[in-house]
Amino acid sequence: MGIIGWIIIGALAGWVASIITGNDQRMGAGANIVVGIVGGFIGGMVMNLLGGSGITGFNVWSLFVAIIGAVLLLWITNAVRRRT
Repeated sequence: MGIIGWIIIGALAGWVASIITGNDQRMGAGANIVVGIVGGFIGGMVMNLLGGSGITGFNVWSLFVAIIGAVLLLWITNAVRRRT
């Protein structure tokens, strides 16, 4: 998957994850893309550890994996922010 695919999947995954975690009002488009791309890496690692396949290309499964990773990333970020 090329850089454009990562940006599109990242933007969608970051946006959906920010809505799920309640961060939608605080995040802009750039933050959504970054969170989605990092979430794709995290989700891919989690899926590989569980025995599944991670990011497999530009498809719905990859979007789902990236959303899972982005939600995990935002939950961890929110927990750290609340403690400090």
